[in-house]
Amino acid sequence: MKLHIVPAQTGFTWVKLGVQAFRRQPLALAALFFLSFVAMSLLASVPVLGNIASLVLLPSVTLAMMVATGESIQGHTPTPALLLITFRKGRQHLRHMLLLGALYAAGFLGIMALSALVDGGRFAQVYMDGTPVTAQMASDPSFQKAMWTATVLSLPLSLLFWHAPGLVHWHGVPPVKALFFSLMACVRNVGACLVFLFSWLGIGVLGALVISIISLLLGLGGEGVGSLLMGAAMMMATMILSCAVFIFRDCFEPPESLLHGAHNETTPPPPTAGSN
Repeated sequence: MKLHIVPAQTGFTWVKLGVQAFRRQPLALAALFFLSFVAMSLLASVPVLGNIASLVLLPSVTLAMMVATGESIQGHTPTPALLLITFRKGRQHLRHMLLLGALYAAGFLGIMALSALVDGGRFAQVYMDGTPVTAQMASDPSFQKAMWTATVLSLPLSLLFWHAPGLVHWHGVPPVKALFFSLMACVRNVGACLVFLFSWLGIGVLGALVISIISLLLGLGGEGVGSLLMGAAMMMATMILSCAVFIFRDCFEPPESLLHGAHNETTPPPPTAGSN
């Protein structure tokens, strides 16, 4: 398993390949993401333990979307059975993925606990329980500080876990070591990651603007606009997760199943930064 360094413009290629992969199997990938979203939401509705369980399973859901994209670029149709891939590859793989999920849950809950020290737990309650945000709450400096505290701390958590499910699944890397290599891959390829991030931010802003204009022309009410925005957000989230497998493929020595995908564009072979 080798870590590769890619040029900054590769971030644009990741976006393009993710969109192309989504266009190959839009219904299958969107349905898989929607099904996982509903399942996680239902699980999170169970008090206390449900929230924790949904956090533990989040890396497994990310892995399922990566594998589904891999199936798509090979010309296969992803099925909902991929959501169970963590449970179908042996006990050691299951233990590693559940440990990875437990580490993610611990990190996320730790961030919520730190934000609670700032505003007494109001932001954490909104985030975890779906408590409505009032105008008074949103204008409260302590609530805003808690929100930014959680946002800033979530970035390193995301970097730690971005590649980790793929490293555990395809390369058999132990969870803690996978977190280290995931972070190093993001840090060493920070240029490409920033280009990728800001490209999707731009797409999101442009998409929201287009939806607002169309809604205004059609005279849609608030509920109609909200439905369109929610649908667009879910489609965009599916495409972003579809990009993950290409980012993984370019940052690490890819498994054989990802070397021969039927995509229209590939990135040049990157230099090797190190090996394991």
